[in-house]
Amino acid sequence: MEGSGKWCYYEGVKEAEAMNFDDYQKTVAQFDVFAGNVPKVDGVGFMAKVAGLCEEAGEVAGKFKRIYREGKGTLRKGDKEKIAKELGDVLWYTATIARYLEVDLSTVAEENVAKLSSRMKRGEIGGMGDER
Repeated sequence: MEGSGKWCYYEGVKEAEAMNFDDYQKTVAQFDVFAGNVPKVDGVGFMAKVAGLCEEAGEVAGKFKRIYREGKGTLRKGDKEKIAKELGDVLWYTATIARYLEVDLSTVAEENVAKLSSRMKRGEIGGMGDER
């Protein structure tokens, strides 16, 4: 799926070829209405983000459930766009939780690629468990 290649700030518009993870994380921080000046991991705002991530991931799963229940496993017109919007919400919550933890989203992505690459090289890409 190709994006428009353009994105905008809440205040003003900025065009870009692609947004990197850290720019995204900084840009979307303005939409965190609970954070105040200093996000706190032990505050209600943080737990709202954790619950929100679960909720949005569930909405992604729900879209696929309906594809299988109503569309017999076939994507219908508009399904990809609806799922992409929900994935955007998952991304927002992920970026925001990482910000609360004072971790750059690019670091999360890079460490995930390193972990998956290691698992692939060791033949452990499938299965379960954090320390495979």
